[in-house]
Amino acid sequence: MNDLDQYSLFDPEVVENPFAYYALVREQAPVHRTSMGFYLVSTHALCVEAMRDPEAFSSRFGAAMSGGASGRASSGKGGRASGRIEEAPLPVTDTLLTNDPPSHTRFRKLVNKAFSPGRVQQMDSYVSKTANDLIDGFAERRELELVERFAVPLPLTVIADQLGVPRADMGDFKKWSDASVAPLGGMISEQEQVDCARLVIELQKYLADRCEERRASPTDDLLSDLVHASVDGESPLSTAEVISVAQQFLVAGNETTTHLIAASFMFLLENPAQLERLRADPSLIPNAVEESLRCETPVQGMWRVAARDVELGGEMIPKGSFVMLRYAAANRDPAMFSDPERFDVGRENAREHLSFGLGIHFCPGAALARKEAAVALSLMLDRFPSLRLAGGNDFAHHPSMLLRGLKRLDLELR
Repeated sequence: MNDLDQYSLFDPEVVENPFAYYALVREQAPVHRTSMGFYLVSTHALCVEAMRDPEAFSSRFGAAMSGGASGRASSGKGGRASGRIEEAPLPVTDTLLTNDPPSHTRFRKLVNKAFSPGRVQQMDSYVSKTANDLIDGFAERRELELVERFAVPLPLTVIADQLGVPRADMGDFKKWSDASVAPLGGMISEQEQVDCARLVIELQKYLADRCEERRASPTDDLLSDLVHASVDGESPLSTAEVISVAQQFLVAGNETTTHLIAASFMFLLENPAQLERLRADPSLIPNAVEESLRCETPVQGMWRVAARDVELGGEMIPKGSFVMLRYAAANRDPAMFSDPERFDVGRENAREHLSFGLGIHFCPGAALARKEAAVALSLMLDRFPSLRLAGGNDFAHHPSMLLRGLKRLDLELR
């Protein structure tokens, strides 16, 4: 057996600590056909090469991502599932993440108009107020579990507000967001997949109702922008397309930003010298966010499908093969980043990470995620000069081969 075949991206131990595997696969087989049949691309240069060639490496992998939305149930690791769900979710609609040009170009233009840099730039005071309001709620405490009390509600509140979701409904939104994410990691039982599918249907119905309301009476929010967006004569998005885009924003603007915020505090508080450097020079905070993105990589990788027989890194990949571009491995590639295992808030090329993707599939919410993480660091470090890790942290991550995020992070505030 090949040494690499002893590892699996679905192995809980590898999921928790994948870095030895990443180093090995980069060294031995930068394009590795895994025992499960898909190809794993692990170096920075080869991931970039594939991302810049959408004609050879297609993003139309939507059916493979449906997971819990499939509505099917049988025996699985969690026991026997309780039959099929009562109704089918909306079919997979290829809009942004799971689409190729020219169709992808239409959606991207419409979304870029609705989620423009100007809109994000105007959100400085709003994001700061949202974060400060949350901090006010625990400012007198001596200890804090950061994920539940801050890293979750900050991006969840921001994306819900932007979509025009009443704050009273945010509990449901969190539940629906978790259900949208869980199947993507490939590590839940079939019963859990069915449970997630039911919740995703609830989300789709909720968004469909809100879309109809916005069509009749537009308001100043992202959902209205999506419903009414039209660029260069392109037809407006259908309700199913708006729901697809909104679901992707919900995940990208919530779950992954939560993971980024939590990881940023973990890395800083584990590295006192880096923390002091940041306190002495707050202008380094944006770069510290980039370094956290590089080291943690909330989206560990993304799928592609070989649109034709294609050679990458000296390996021939047959048409139709699934390819995992492993951003997390690329982000610790010593050919790109010197001393890549070290967290360095002053790293000059930290922004060269691939955590937001690249090219036509670069994350449209990247600017907002960066802003939220930077605001979170700035305010927390300012308001809690003695902030440190509490004892007993195990730094365990959620079980997912696709997304990486801490389950909890316990802090001492003073």
